[in-house]
Amino acid sequence: MDLEQTRNDAHQARHGRVDLALGVATVVAVVALILLVPELRHSVGLALHGHFAALRTYVHSLGAGGLALLLGLMVAHAVVFYPSEIITATAAYIYGFAPALALVLAGWLLTALLSYVLGRAVGGPLLRALLGRRFAQLERAVTDGGISLLLAGRLIPVVPFAFLGYAAGATRVNVWRFSWTTVVGYLPLTALVTYLGSSARTLSLTNPLVWIAVAIAALMLGAHWALSRRRRALR
Repeated sequence: MDLEQTRNDAHQARHGRVDLALGVATVVAVVALILLVPELRHSVGLALHGHFAALRTYVHSLGAGGLALLLGLMVAHAVVFYPSEIITATAAYIYGFAPALALVLAGWLLTALLSYVLGRAVGGPLLRALLGRRFAQLERAVTDGGISLLLAGRLIPVVPFAFLGYAAGATRVNVWRFSWTTVVGYLPLTALVTYLGSSARTLSLTNPLVWIAVAIAALMLGAHWALSRRRRALR
């Protein structure tokens, strides 16, 4: 039994090293892609500095290549952090509300899954090394938060988009649960930014649509919390 356990531990250790190596290689590949592709490098610079007008003009000038560039910008966001809203608004301005909404929801889901994979491959081992026994407390906190925590992280985004994916991957949240909460939770804000972008308007706290989106997000989160509490009470 001890020999079998030792073999299992050794196998898991090798598997973990392979995952870590692949995760680091993915980060390096994304960074290299940004540096080596002039269009992507230029667009990332515009996004980092918040130059919405310049970005939408540049992407629009590329024609069909602009679509690939926008997808590249979304994927790059898993490694380089800039406001995700500027990419969403740019897509909406160029392609219109409905096509852009479908595009950005698919693109941001892909980015979320990539950040999840990076969190699982790189974030988990690093957090275990840094936190030691406290990593188990982090896992329990994420588990106890469950769907409500995942939805809250998307409905009321206060950290860069990719961070929630890192945390979910590192603590091995169910990937299907992470995926659907990403889409459902991110939909209200994404739809709002897409609408404003398609109208060439900016996101402003004075716009009543912002507060309507916030109210919808709060209602969705409150309803889920109430239903979860009721289900626990009935058990």
